[in-house]
Amino acid sequence: MAVPTLPSRDPAWPERLALVHEYLIWPGGSEKVLQELLAFAPQAPLYVSLFSAHTLPPSWQKLSIHTSFLQGWARWLGVLRRNYQGRLKYLLPWMPLAYESFDFSGYDCVISSSHAFAKGILTGAATLHLSYIHSPTRYLWEDRELYLERAGLRALHPAYAISQWLLHRLRQWDFVAAQRPDLLIANSQHIRRRIAKLYRREAVVIYPPVPLQGFEPVADPRADYDLVAGRLVPYKRVDLAIAACERLGRRLLIVGEGPELPRLQQLAGPRVEFLPHQPQDRLQELLAHCRVLLFPWEEDFGLVPVEAQACGRPVVALDRGGTRETVVHGQTGILIPEASVEALVEGLRQADRREWDPQQIRAHALQFAPQRFHAQLGSLLRWAWPRFQAGEPLHPREWSAQ
Repeated sequence: MAVPTLPSRDPAWPERLALVHEYLIWPGGSEKVLQELLAFAPQAPLYVSLFSAHTLPPSWQKLSIHTSFLQGWARWLGVLRRNYQGRLKYLLPWMPLAYESFDFSGYDCVISSSHAFAKGILTGAATLHLSYIHSPTRYLWEDRELYLERAGLRALHPAYAISQWLLHRLRQWDFVAAQRPDLLIANSQHIRRRIAKLYRREAVVIYPPVPLQGFEPVADPRADYDLVAGRLVPYKRVDLAIAACERLGRRLLIVGEGPELPRLQQLAGPRVEFLPHQPQDRLQELLAHCRVLLFPWEEDFGLVPVEAQACGRPVVALDRGGTRETVVHGQTGILIPEASVEALVEGLRQADRREWDPQQIRAHALQFAPQRFHAQLGSLLRWAWPRFQAGEPLHPREWSAQ
């Protein structure tokens, strides 16, 4: 009797793969990237510090998700409800331990999706760790005072010194954690430079996938409102968009939720309308019919400007960060020199004076579709895995994107 032959393994591909992400409470840009990572490795289990079935679409509940010990604490604190941002800060000191507590000894490769703590997982010598970095942690390195101010912690507040000490200790951990992955992947050249400055490491660049199905131009857009869409957090400076549109008498729709919502509602006049997080089909409609998308903040990459351009709509954005790589000044939008009301007003006036070509704008956006992300990530993994097994160093400059 012949012995059946087993299918041969691909030596350039790890057999047992896991995914790691930050907390999963509300869908945002990094979660869209995570969805493509799940499509890239559909059999891989997912590890997160926290997961909320109440605030995420039902499709997330079908996944194989492992949570940390913080899940029980979060239920007790009420973190897993819609207004989670204010309570999440109480779990911040424990986040490093949550990720270090996961056991990945049974995996050949782990891919982490990180904008804060996920890159800090511990893996053994036999496990390859690739970390996709959306951003070095903003509130630790660059926006410390802004976040403390929004939390009501000024220099004379009794908790100010304690908060500064905590952030200092978290920065120390964050730097050490960034040395743990075998290879860092930056989501843009902008983030690659920040990684080099803050973590003293080189990284390869793979632009994030932007699922563009359904994001298409419409024949006759209403174009009677400007649009802001995203999490309402301090660094996004949505207050500038409100002030600029008020000055010009323009209608503004703001789509999103977050801790800044009450403050922004107090600033807004009758021409400003706030909408909660919208399902994708409704967001597609809002983008396709807007006059322009306003993006007056520095973002690490920025998925929404790409989605707006896929709908043929121009973007007025700050000339910093990821939008330098996704918006072409004068062709797909207007880049403004600084985050100020005056600069945003002038950018809107420039946008009104131009004749925009929706198809040209859309063609530019299509280069960020998921197919390129999948191909480049697959190429990187096939390059890295055999070298890792052979004990060879993984030098980012030795891999070139396809």
